[in-house]
Amino acid sequence: MSEKNSKPHELDMLNGSLWDKIIIFALPLAFTGFMQQLFNTADVAVLGQFVGKNAIAAVGNNISLIGLLVNLFLGLSLGANVVIAQNIGAKRFHVAHAAVSTAFILALILGVVITVVGEIFTNPVLEYMDVPAEVFDMAETYLRIYLIGMPAIGLYNFEAAIFRSRGDTKTPLISLTISSVLNIILNLISEIIFDFGVTGVAFATVISNIVSALILFKNLTHEGGVIHLDVNVMIFNKKLLLEIIRIGLPAGIQGMVFSISNLLIQSAINSLGADAMAASAASFTIEINIYCIINGFAQAATTFVSQNYGAGNLKRCKKITWLSMGLNTIFMFALASFILIFAENLLSFFNDEPKVIELGTLRLWYIVSPQFISVVMEGLSGSLRGYGISLPPALMTLCGVCGVRILWLYTIFPMYPNYETLMIVYPLSWFITTVLLCFAYKFYISRLKLLKTV
Repeated sequence: MSEKNSKPHELDMLNGSLWDKIIIFALPLAFTGFMQQLFNTADVAVLGQFVGKNAIAAVGNNISLIGLLVNLFLGLSLGANVVIAQNIGAKRFHVAHAAVSTAFILALILGVVITVVGEIFTNPVLEYMDVPAEVFDMAETYLRIYLIGMPAIGLYNFEAAIFRSRGDTKTPLISLTISSVLNIILNLISEIIFDFGVTGVAFATVISNIVSALILFKNLTHEGGVIHLDVNVMIFNKKLLLEIIRIGLPAGIQGMVFSISNLLIQSAINSLGADAMAASAASFTIEINIYCIINGFAQAATTFVSQNYGAGNLKRCKKITWLSMGLNTIFMFALASFILIFAENLLSFFNDEPKVIELGTLRLWYIVSPQFISVVMEGLSGSLRGYGISLPPALMTLCGVCGVRILWLYTIFPMYPNYETLMIVYPLSWFITTVLLCFAYKFYISRLKLLKTV
């Protein structure tokens, strides 16, 4: 199979200038992240305006748990991205094509398994998180309905990764934009006309996720070239599956570690009352957009490094790492400045109670202002994954993020049980993880250089 029928917005990552192509690749990916967050933002905003802060708190309790599941999809789909991109770079198009259908089948199976397991453990997990009685039923209802859409979420993330492997970040953005608009419309209809509460908002999200997955599925079946998906001739390659898992599972674990630590912090936030819970939910829907920028450029580094490493151009790979982090810093700083300047205005969009805004503003300052640390942390992790080195970043994150946060929650927080104490642990854990990753990156890149010269 040859690589042909390329579209104009697919990038030549192997030749020519880099900075403009990285921006062209990363910004649509960042906007895709914005659209994904818009699902949660729309849910929180509509519930805050039409139901109340308890409804916001109920959804807020589920954010970290949902993130835990979605990050598994994101990590494994990143494994598919790397495997397909490396084979495209090496011009092994038959292998890349086989990886496409293998990734699709994996996404479908995984989505169904997570739905079934999630439904079984919904109640025990919420009880473990000490969700207050006044919001427990709403939190359980939202999570159980949301889990129904997990197969669609899994398919969308893997389908988007397939498009990204060949440089197309615009098609996933278009599909998600359509489904995000649909989600907002359905949210408003469910609350303004039918007064369905949390149930209506959750079903609106499920329907919208299904639509985004179906749009990309249709595009893949009509694609030409290496990423074409032929449902009549599906290939499930065990060797490629293991390679996707080898690269993707540690990346998924790395994302899940963040969510696990956030689940633990959420349990501590729950002990501080409904105002703290609502403030965190509202703040999270704002601050997560910073991560969309950071993640967009980090995934650009992963994909660009993957193709160029597959082509044997190590010098270009190194240039990609530092250039992507520099560009990332510029765009991140612009968005972070906007959020901090208009923090109170943005928070009041979700809930206008003074205490909620006060705590939400405090959280934004602690989490948004030190995000330059995350730029380095995610940039180095993304580059290492592009080389196929995925387990070390996951282990560094496990120690630096989850380990530090657990230690903090069981030592420092009991001595000073307040909201600000919880917020300090975020930048502290990022800094420690980044230091570990700097050493890991230097070690593995030196090793790669030696391997190239042997």
